Amino acid sequence: MKIVKRKLKTKEKGRGERKRVGEISLVPESLDDLWHLKHVIEAGDLVYSVTYRRIEEATDKVRPDKADKKPVRLGIRTEGVEFHKFSRRLRIKGVIEHGIETELGAYHTFNIEPGVKLSVVKEWREHQLKRLREAEKVVASPDVLVVTVEDGEAIAGVVKQYGVDELFSLRYGSGKGIESAGGGKNDFFNDLLKHVQNSVQVTQAEALIIAGPGFIKDDFFAFLKEQDAELAKKTRIEQTSSIGVSGFLEVLKRGAVERLKKEERLTKEVTLLDRLMAEISKDWDNKAVYGKDEVRRALECGAVETLLVCDEKLMKSRIEGAEAEREAEEIDKMLEEAERKRGEVVVFSTEFEPGKRLNALGGIAALLRFGV
Repeated sequence: MKIVKRKLKTKEKGRGERKRVGEISLVPESLDDLWHLKHVIEAGDLVYSVTYRRIEEATDKVRPDKADKKPVRLGIRTEGVEFHKFSRRLRIKGVIEHGIETELGAYHTFNIEPGVKLSVVKEWREHQLKRLREAEKVVASPDVLVVTVEDGEAIAGVVKQYGVDELFSLRYGSGKGIESAGGGKNDFFNDLLKHVQNSVQVTQAEALIIAGPGFIKDDFFAFLKEQDAELAKKTRIEQTSSIGVSGFLEVLKRGAVERLKKEERLTKEVTLLDRLMAEISKDWDNKAVYGKDEVRRALECGAVETLLVCDEKLMKSRIEGAEAEREAEEIDKMLEEAERKRGEVVVFSTEFEPGKRLNALGGIAALLRFGV
């Protein structure tokens, strides 16, 4: 994320609370940056960007020629934000408040892609500023392709900050069926290699992890070394008990992606959630709580070591109504209190499995310094 301009003022809100208000101009540089912006831009924010509109000009013709689209800078009051990872864009919809006079009050949608500059004017919450600071620090790191494989079946995905995007799945039946078919295993490996090479080219992945149970992954790696020595040089092997989503989680938990990519986010989420579930399952002396009421009580006692919250809990929307907005404000205050009392705050992505599991627990939980 490239931050072009910051123009913020501190606003006193009473009871010692302070908010930052103003404009931040930025340029998203990757799909991950668009995902971050989805959790920063909210309903009610004023967003500026350059877009293309047909401008009708005065003419003496009875039927004027169709006007060409021209670049104009508009400011829209946001009503909705959608993240489209497959089309690689962020759609920001709202009513035009600034721009061409004839367009004021009309609806418009910005299609923000990597490299498109935009400015956001709003009341900024601390977790949003923190998210932008972290995104700004992240150098566009290479993607890591994870291929989970067992007898006659393979599922592959690429690791992103928001989760693992599944790229392809391949199924040839059971392992015994492959062996008895005569050359079936070779056909499977040939087909799988073509899919892998194509995925590496499309994603521009700079590292490959082959994971799975048993010895099939080792056999495929040996086949890869024979067929594509260059790709084999940037490939690592990992043992997992399953393939697909569960296999991806195991790879992350073992730190394989972290070692290759130095991307700690997903690995950290998986580890923290496992620790949370282990503490919750204890019969006594458990140092974990979940749900707003329990977390609030732990905060009052100064017991929170790490506060875990889903990104969806931090998003307010006028469409959802005042109650949803009040809850978002309440959660925001809890985050601020946790940080004030030297606790760590980790925001989980609901695009990925750990975030979905945390969401099922009410969307907020905490690991504690001591039991309460």
